[in-house]
Amino acid sequence: MTASPSIANAGPAQAYDGPPDYQAVGRHAVFPETQHDEVARLNFLAHMNRHLSTRVMPFVKTAWERRVEPELVKTSGQPKSRHEVRKALAQDPMFQTWSALRRLTMEQRQQAGRWTAARQAETLAAKVRDLTQGDPRLQLDPSLPIPRYVSAVDHHCMPGSYHSELFEGDVTVAASYDHGIFATTGGMLGRYLDGGGQAVAAWMKKTHPDFRPRRILDIGCTLGHNILPIAQAYPEAEVVAIDVGAPMLRYGLARAKSLGVENISFVQADGSDLSRWADGHFDWVQTTMFLHELSYASMKAIFAESNRVLAPGGFVLHVEQPQYTPDMPLFEQAMRDWDCFYNNEPFWSTLHEIDLDGWLVEAGFERDRLLHVGVTAVVDRDLFPDAADDDSEDFGRKAAWHVIGARK
Repeated sequence: MTASPSIANAGPAQAYDGPPDYQAVGRHAVFPETQHDEVARLNFLAHMNRHLSTRVMPFVKTAWERRVEPELVKTSGQPKSRHEVRKALAQDPMFQTWSALRRLTMEQRQQAGRWTAARQAETLAAKVRDLTQGDPRLQLDPSLPIPRYVSAVDHHCMPGSYHSELFEGDVTVAASYDHGIFATTGGMLGRYLDGGGQAVAAWMKKTHPDFRPRRILDIGCTLGHNILPIAQAYPEAEVVAIDVGAPMLRYGLARAKSLGVENISFVQADGSDLSRWADGHFDWVQTTMFLHELSYASMKAIFAESNRVLAPGGFVLHVEQPQYTPDMPLFEQAMRDWDCFYNNEPFWSTLHEIDLDGWLVEAGFERDRLLHVGVTAVVDRDLFPDAADDDSEDFGRKAAWHVIGARK
């Protein structure tokens, strides 16, 4: 038998650039308090995630090039789809090791974040209640049905997804999400997780300096961390952030108020039904890393409703990871598909092969008015790594996104 090509001497991986210490994260009035051991866990997980992307993942590619691909070509011919590549990789010990560790870091991140939030659940709920009680900018609808694409999935291994409550007024899922993202991203979204929103606001200011939106809608807002920089960039605008998860909305308004952002309301609503707002009501409709968690039917409805509520001359912008295109290597596509098969993101794979341009046109936008933009998170470089300067790749988590949208 001929021995499989070795990757032991594949050469050094990319230089390791560790994330900042967790103590650098931004805190606000409803941010969970973290004890020594909790901080240590989050720091460990942040460093492990960075280690996996910069030191371990390059060897998965080496294993593909030297061992998996040659064997696949020999036995089955040149692969024709990312699914063939993924299934072949899944049999390789290098991929198995990287994948198992990556899954474990996500599970542990969720356990660590959930424990910290649950430990102080009543205290957090009281703080949020004190900040939001009687505030008309928090509009909850207990009768709103939770869509199955939310209720049936613990997204990215998050117990209870975005909507579950331990008791009336609970915000633990939101608090866990807020303070634990650091472990997954290693600080690449910045002190307040708002580097993506800052990037979109900066792009709009630079490319359309005369644009003066009166009303802005953010669909699938979760904590509001992506929309707050846009609200801050356009203080004269009335900003509405919607989500189906009441805990996210309660926490989101309290968080926004404690950070001094006053021109934003948090409304419990489903983006597939925006009937409470009239035609042409908004000048800007936004989603950020949201489309990959939608079903086909809900996405088509959101596209159509976004067109209806958008005023002439207004923008719709959807921030996502890039679509799979013929010029994207099948290996990269297969690695990007990891979240679908191993990270509780069941719609991830199909979203990234959809003809989103065609879906936008079907929703009523003109093809020659479609937009494709690249943005990277804007963060404090003195404290946090900047995604634009990071030449590593972890296929789906890097804070460098593609924006697809249109101007009406």
